[in-house]
Formats: sequence, C-alpha cells, structure tokens
Amino acid sequence: MGSLFRSEEMTLCQLFLQSEAAYACVSELGELGLVQFRDLNPDINAFQRKFVNEVRRCDEMERKLRYLEKEIKKDGIPMLDTGENPEAPQPREMIDLEATFEKLENELREVNQNAEALKRNYLELTELKHILRKTQVFFDEQEGGINNTTESMTRALITDESRIGNTLGPVQLGFVAGVILRERLPAFERMLWRACRGNVFLRQAMIEAPLEDPSNGDNVYKSVFIIFFQGDQLKTRVKKICEGFRATLYPCPEAPSDRREMAMGVMTRIEDLNTVLGQTQDHRHRVLVAAAKNLKNWFIKVRKIKAIYHTLNLFNLDVTQKCLIAECWVPILDMETIQMALRRGTERSGSSVPPILNRMETYEDPPTYNRTNKFTHAFQMLINAYGVASYREMNPAPYTIITFPFLFAVMFGDLGHGAIMALFGLWMVLKEKPLAAKKSDNEIWNIFFGGRYIILLMGLFSMYTGFIYNDIFSKSLNVFGSGWKINYDAETIIYNKALQLDPARDFERTYPVGMDPVWQVAPMNKIIFQNAYKMKISIIFGVIHMIFGVIVGLFNHRYFKNTMNIYTEFIPQMIFLIFLFFYMTTLMFIKWTKYSASNLDPYSAHCAPSILITFINMVLFKESTILTEACETPFMFAGQEFLQKILVLSAFVCIPWMLFAKPILIMQERKKQQHQPILPYSSEGQDVENSGPQSIPPADQSGGHGNEEMSEIFIHQGIHTIEYVLGSVSHTASYLRLWALSLAHAQLAEVLWNMVLQNGLKTGGAIGGVAVWAIFAFWAVLTVGILVLMEGLSAFLHTLRLHWVEFQSKFYSGLGYAFQPFAFESILEGGSSSDD
Repeated sequence: MGSLFRSEEMTLCQLFLQSEAAYACVSELGELGLVQFRDLNPDINAFQRKFVNEVRRCDEMERKLRYLEKEIKKDGIPMLDTGENPEAPQPREMIDLEATFEKLENELREVNQNAEALKRNYLELTELKHILRKTQVFFDEQEGGINNTTESMTRALITDESRIGNTLGPVQLGFVAGVILRERLPAFERMLWRACRGNVFLRQAMIEAPLEDPSNGDNVYKSVFIIFFQGDQLKTRVKKICEGFRATLYPCPEAPSDRREMAMGVMTRIEDLNTVLGQTQDHRHRVLVAAAKNLKNWFIKVRKIKAIYHTLNLFNLDVTQKCLIAECWVPILDMETIQMALRRGTERSGSSVPPILNRMETYEDPPTYNRTNKFTHAFQMLINAYGVASYREMNPAPYTIITFPFLFAVMFGDLGHGAIMALFGLWMVLKEKPLAAKKSDNEIWNIFFGGRYIILLMGLFSMYTGFIYNDIFSKSLNVFGSGWKINYDAETIIYNKALQLDPARDFERTYPVGMDPVWQVAPMNKIIFQNAYKMKISIIFGVIHMIFGVIVGLFNHRYFKNTMNIYTEFIPQMIFLIFLFFYMTTLMFIKWTKYSASNLDPYSAHCAPSILITFINMVLFKESTILTEACETPFMFAGQEFLQKILVLSAFVCIPWMLFAKPILIMQERKKQQHQPILPYSSEGQDVENSGPQSIPPADQSGGHGNEEMSEIFIHQGIHTIEYVLGSVSHTASYLRLWALSLAHAQLAEVLWNMVLQNGLKTGGAIGGVAVWAIFAFWAVLTVGILVLMEGLSAFLHTLRLHWVEFQSKFYSGLGYAFQPFAFESILEGGSSSDD
C-alpha cells in the first residue's frame, strides 16, 4: 500500500564519511531533504563539539547580514529576490564571505558615524539659529518699549525695589539661552521658580518645525528659552537646573551687531553642512543598494553553511580522526537516490574514498513519514494536529480528503454560500504562486492560504448539498418543476395561510434531484419535514462513518499480524455496531420505501412506527403497540420482533466478549511460554537487504501488552470495552450535530433574508433604489461575516471533532513522531537553522 495510506517504510542506516568529503556530502543531503540524522553526542554540550567555531562564525555573519538588512529597510530600498537557490559554498569560500561582510559593515558603520556627527552638528547649528532669532525678538521688544507690563513685571521679579531703593542705580542682569524639549518646559519653569525663589525671569518661544534627533532619526519638538538673573550664585543654580532637564545652552552675544554677525556665520555653516550631508547620504545609499542586490543570496548561503556544520556536530569521529560516523533514518524507497547524492558530494570534494551507507537492524520505533504534495499537505496537517500516526499505522488523511468536506457540507449546505467559499478557494489556488511569493506575516491569512484546497473542496461540496437541499440564500430553485399540484384558486391561497396539501391527492411525481421547491412556501411544516429528513441522514452518515473506521482498524491488525485483536476486538465491535445501530439505519430505509401517503394502503404513513421508539423498545425488550386501530401491526416486516431480540442478545454477548476474551487468551499464552525453553535470538548472518520491513519486531502475541501485569491488562481492557460500548451510543448521537448545524444555518439565512433584504426589496418610491443598494450591502456584509465566516468556522470545528473523536478513535492511536529530515528548504522557510 502506498505511503499515502500508510507511512513510508524506514530504515536506520550508518553512514561513514571521510572528513574532507563530509561537508559536501551533507550539503547534497540537505538539498535532497530525505535523511533524518540522530545525535550521537547527546552528552556533549553545544560549546564542546567539533565544529562549534564554524557555527559561531556563521552566527557572526548572520549578525552582520541582519545589520545590513535593518539599514536597507530603514532606507526603504527594495531587496532583490530572484528566487534563486544557490548551493552551499565550499568551506574555503567562508573566508571570502566573512571579508566581504566585514568590509560592508565597517564601511556602513563609518558612514553612519560620520552622518550622525554631521547631523548632530547640523542640529546644534539649527538650534543656535533659532536661539539667535528668538532672542533678537526678546531684546527688540525690550529696547522698543513693547509690552511695558511685562517689562515692569521683569523688574519686579529680579529686584526688590523696597530694599534696594534708588540709591544703588540700575541692576546689571545676566542671562543664558538654550533649547529644551517642549514637553519638559512646564516642569522646567516650575523648578526654576522654586529653586531660585522667583528671582529669575524666563521667556520662551516654540520652534515650529520639528527637529531630527541624530541618534535615532525621530522628529522632536523643542522650544527656545532665555533666562534673566542677577549674580553668579543664581547663574550656577540656573545652569545646574538646565543640565538636570537636559536643556542645551548656547552662547548668545549681548550686542545686537554680534548676534547678527554670528547668525550670518551660522547660516553659512548650515549650507556647507547640507552639502556634505547630501554627499554622505548618497554614498550610504550606493553602498546599501549594492548590498541589497545580493542580500537574499547571502542569507541563503550563510544559513546553509550553518545548517551543515550544525548537522556535522551530530556526527562521531572515529579513532583515526579521519572519518565521520553518522546514524540516520532514511526511506527505503529513496536509498538509491541518497547513494547518488553521496557520490555527487564525494566528487565535488575531490575525495577518492567513497562514502559507506549500511543498513542497521533495530527494534526502535522509526519516525513516521507520509509523502504529501501541495494538495494533500493541508489534510495531513489536520490529522497530525491530533497526533502523528504510529509507524506504518493506517493514515486517515486520504479518506479525510473526501469525508471532511462532505460532512462539512452537510452542515453548511447552501448553494450560494458554498459558491462564495468555493470562489475564494479557487482564487487562492489560481493565484497560488504570486500569493506564496509574498510571504505574509499575517497568521490568519497564512492559515487560510495553507488550507486553500480544503476551502475549495468545502465550497464545492457545500454547493452540491445546497443543490440537494434546494437552498440558495434561503430560497429555492425550481429547476425541474414541482411534483405537487395546487387545486386552490389564488384568493384561497392568499387568505388561508394554514392550507395543507394532501399527498394522496396533490402529489403527482417525485422531484428528480433533491428537495421539491414547494417546501419553500410551506412555512408551517417545512421545518418539520426537513428536521425529520436531516436527522435521519445524520444518523445514517454517522453509523457508516464509524463502521468504516472499525474496518480500517482491521487493516492495522492484519498488517501488524495481530490476529488476537481481530478475534477479540474487531469482530465483537463490528457485531455490536451493526446489530444495533446499522439495524436502526436499515429501519429508516425500510420506512422511507415501504410506507406511502395513501390512506387505502395497508402500509399508510399513519401506521409508520417511530424509529426512535422502536429502537428503545428493542433494547429494553418492551412490546411495541399499534399506533391506531386501523393499523394491522406495529412492525415493519414479518418476524421483526424475533429478529430484534436475536440482534440485541448478540450485541450484549459482545460486551463480555470484548471484556474477557483478550485477557484470558493472553493468560493462556503466557502459561504456554513458561513451559517452553527460551532460545537465544541472533541476528548474525541475516541478509539485511532481503529482510522484511525494517524496525518491525516479531508479532506480539500478547496483543501489545508485553510484560504487563494481568491485573493491569484486565483494567485496561475494561476501560476500552466501556469506552467503546458507551462511545458507540454517544458517538452516534454526536453525529446529530450535522442536523443541528444544518438547521441553524438554514434558519439564520432565512432570518437575514426576511428581516434585512426583503425589507429593502419592498421599499418603493424615489428612495427605493438607494435603499435597495444600502440594504443589499448590509445584507451582503452580514452574509459573508456571519453565515460564511462564523458559521463556516463553526461547521469546520464540528467536522474536525467528528473526525478526531468519532472516526479516528476506532482505529488510530497517533503515538508516533514525525520524520524531520535535514532539508535546506524547511530551514530557509523557518528563517534560520535549528540550534542545539
């Protein structure tokens, strides 16, 4: 059976590589992606391994590349991605790469440092320019007599006229000027007032344009201030406060002519700095553009080198220090492909000694490897989310490809909603390559895109079930013409909402495919009819699904040669499930086909017994009663009562069969083994190449319990028996979620139509067109948001549960571990190689 239905046969191999050829051979195996290496040095930490220095060098190169990438993104330079996949460079090429990255980093850091120094100088000159302009305004106001009130307040603040009087003459004031961040200004002003006890005067003015911070490139808003004070003591205090608030002080001449001269000099220097800054930025841009052309390829090369040395650290050295020894899991079908890759690696390295790949025998469980393509990958991920299959266990994924979208569609059946979902999935499939190339970081989008084929199939299957339900946006399609005829005139129909059609009189023919559209105009009994129909098909699909799961388990028992499980588990489980629940579904088909609407027929619909009541009476051994005196019998066929008793008794016998048969057989087997001599097992002289599937031990005649205590075996078997018996009932009832969600989906669609869109369509007059447009838009948003997305997610989760619990529990253990080959493709997709 192919690897889609069962995982690949794996074998454990021992690989011998010459030291000089090891790098090239591992590089070829990384490109191939079919070998999973085992760590032969688990007790040695990452810092004591042979190639730790090479790994560190790769880490350093990655750091430099990330620095270049950050600078390139900062400047908004597009990085060229040609889609190339360069091979891993030879070890000697590492020196050239290191030299290239070192040169680029040093050059870029030097340019950045120079640019930062120039920008800092430019910022200082710009701030000085604003100080000279703003302070000139302050002094002009004082000299021109402007704002006399403020001037008198200044004198009152910096002098005590009652104490000094007019005998001391005019007071000589000193001042400092600078800039400060605008948000710090209120606190700065309060601190000056409190520390200097009001003996200073502060004037400030905002700098309207934002200034660039040279350290991080952010825009900052600052204000110019000038502080007047008297005496050296206040001057010292003011400067300390300015230093504490990180205000920058600048020299400001007292004479107007000196200020104008300084301002002219500052403007000249700013113009010169602008020229130099432009040249510096041009040089930086050229360096980054050149680096951006090769950055993607450099990242690929460095990550491949690092992955190779990380893998070589898993190897062992032989005693001669000239050969590396590795152990690896490989698929048996790919042995020849791996041998060819090793030969190519040996030829590339120029080694004359070929590598040796020997198969080893082991009873260790191999990893599980299911080959997938872009279509089956998403379905396999659904299965692996529950648990990775045990080695060579039956894989549910191929069956899930059909059953998953079908059970989803039973709950989501609507031709219109399914079409929306199918078109979305089809768009993602058709635009697969350009969408995949964008490599979005949006997790929700990545989930949708990864499941594009699941979405497409769910949409297509929903369109099919919607066609069967004859439901499109809560309306019906009259494709083949109704099979019912109405013998009332229009007036009678309009004024009598409770009219009912008589199937014996008004029914002419069966609608060819799906439901008759006449049910759409039957508001009273539409839900009753659809409830009965959908409830029954939910049970039918559920029972068939569970029986199929038990049958799949038979293939596991046969493959692993576990004959005991066939007789003690599979057979009683099938009998229990078929004799009770499959019999119930058979009654549903009999009821559908045998009873008619005609009152003259002895099997009239009025005499049709309830399936649920019949099943309850059957299990409880209660007598069934006729529904009316006109009915001849409460049974559907002759001998039904006797047959039901036989079926129930047989099903009940299966319970002790499942409970005691296996432990008793294990007990007898162990007694036989105690009286038999134990023969030593030797693997010498066996032909490894012609031996059977690797890593599968001889059939375990104890049913997988090994040396477990008998008491534990009885307890274990009791738990499984109770779980299966009770689970058969609860799992069958669990499939009723197909009916419940289908009903809820149809009712929500009808509510949206009646309460939203229908009101818009009834709107007339001049605003009718606008109203229809607006209400249709509102209805469309609710339809996509609630019925497609939210209801779709709900149906998806319920379908997932039906597969994980109700279906897979019948045969799937999921106790394996995934095959994780050394593959450059997965390493590059992950962004970096895995670390120790």
